[in-house]
Amino acid sequence: MSDRRANGEYARRLSEIDPFRVVEVLARATELSRAGHDVVHLAAGEPDFSTAQPIVEAGRAALAAGRTQYSEAAGIPQLREAISRYYHTDYGLDVPSERIMVTPGASGALLLLAALLLDPGDGMLMSDPGYPCNRNFMRLVEGHGELVPVGPESRFQLTAELVDRHWSGTTRGVLVASPANPTGTALEAQELAALSAAVKARHGYLLVDEIYHGLGYDAATPSVLSVDPDAFVINSFSKYFGMTGWRLGWLVAPETAIPELEKLAQNLFISMSTMGQYAALAAFEPATRDILDERREVFRQRRDFLYPALLDLGFEVPCKPDGALYIYANASRHTDDSRAFCLSLLEDHQVAVTPGLDFGRHRPNEHLRFSYTTGMERLELAVERLAKVLR
Repeated sequence: MSDRRANGEYARRLSEIDPFRVVEVLARATELSRAGHDVVHLAAGEPDFSTAQPIVEAGRAALAAGRTQYSEAAGIPQLREAISRYYHTDYGLDVPSERIMVTPGASGALLLLAALLLDPGDGMLMSDPGYPCNRNFMRLVEGHGELVPVGPESRFQLTAELVDRHWSGTTRGVLVASPANPTGTALEAQELAALSAAVKARHGYLLVDEIYHGLGYDAATPSVLSVDPDAFVINSFSKYFGMTGWRLGWLVAPETAIPELEKLAQNLFISMSTMGQYAALAAFEPATRDILDERREVFRQRRDFLYPALLDLGFEVPCKPDGALYIYANASRHTDDSRAFCLSLLEDHQVAVTPGLDFGRHRPNEHLRFSYTTGMERLELAVERLAKVLR
């Protein structure tokens, strides 16, 4: 027995994969709610609407029809074709279904891409702050996230200039998100084109997380595929389409990469939920899209209430979110310890928000993420409670 086994140690990579601190907040918030406390939940990044009824009915029909066997590792052909049509109708883009793979959530797509692109020691440039699991996927395959501090001057996004400045001998590519978690800022077409040019000049790969597409509030968010058809795109049925628990996403990749991605998927996942894939076909029906677009308008109204309210409470939000479900607020007027501040808000005032520590290493103790994934009355209550504390 090795010394590590005798000491009860596991793989060394685990010490470099941080826990999701929002889970700590969510778990305590759930405990308080069960104990009878009226907690306002502004921590989770999950739409509060149940899956739209047409999708639910399609899932029931798939179960009734016995569609419960494994599917192809790349997804059922009907869903890949439906996603292809979605790119044509919503973006005016020709994306062949052969370049599309259905995955177990966007997380499955990110894991496939990490395994496809990184050898041990390789790195991927990504913004700090950013979605924390991205760097952890890289670490899982013995690569690493090369975190680049970003702030209001670049709307918390990577730029071509930052890519040129931070590219190193181990860098294999760049991963950006538009709209982004936790900031909600989006990249315009010319910014995506500049990033693409910078990455291609280095013979690298460009990956764009587009899982919050459909949740842009002031203008449609452009896909990177409109300026770079060779980019890797990650998307999901979880956010705009409201299918979080169904665990379905997709990725778009260059056609030459698909056989390798399919080989990885066969080994890692075998397939996705077959009945879930048939349910997702209904997500693209006009009646379903009407429901989803109405929900987007509700989220926009919530953003437009919470954003000025937080400013009025002394938070700094230098970049109004373009989309997604979040406001990333500088709380330095109120605290220099975002985790302790969040736990105090929860324990003493029953408001659950996420500490900036979840999203990177660049000034995390000064920031909080507010999710507007609850109804307007609950948002108003949260602001009322915050006002009693902060004024």
